Amino acid sequence: QVQLVESGGGSVQAGGSLKLSCRASGSTYSRSCMGWFRQYPGKEREWVALIYTDGGGTYYADSVKGRFTASQVNAKNTVVLQMDSLKPEDTVMYYCAAARNTYCYTVTEDPTVVNYWGHGTQVTVSS
Repeated sequence: QVQLVESGGGSVQAGGSLKLSCRASGSTYSRSCMGWFRQYPGKEREWVALIYTDGGGTYYADSVKGRFTASQVNAKNTVVLQMDSLKPEDTVMYYCAAARNTYCYTVTEDPTVVNYWGHGTQVTVSS
C-alpha cells in the first residue's frame, strides 16, 4: 500500500509560480514512478509530469514543458512540482500519482492504470 498526501496549490496571478508537494509513504516497490496529473471538469485525467524514482528520468507533457519542473526530495519520499509562468488554463485540480514499474510505461497514455492517487489540490490562476 502507498499513501500520497499533497500540499501546496492555491491562487496566483498569471505569470506567477506555485509549488506542489506530494509526500509518499508505504511500499517503495509500488511507486517505481510518481507523477502529477490534472483533471478538467468533464474530461479525463491527463498526465502533467512523471518521475522514475530510480533515477530513470523525468518527463513532461508538452503543455507544461519549460514551465513546470518535477523533482524528488527527502530520500525520494517527496515529489515536488514547481510551476512557473502559470497561465489561466492551468487552473484545475492536480493529483499526485504512483505506479508500479509494470505500469509506468503506460500511465502517460492511460491514467486508469495508476495504482495510487492522492486526494488532489486546487490550483487557480487569475488573468
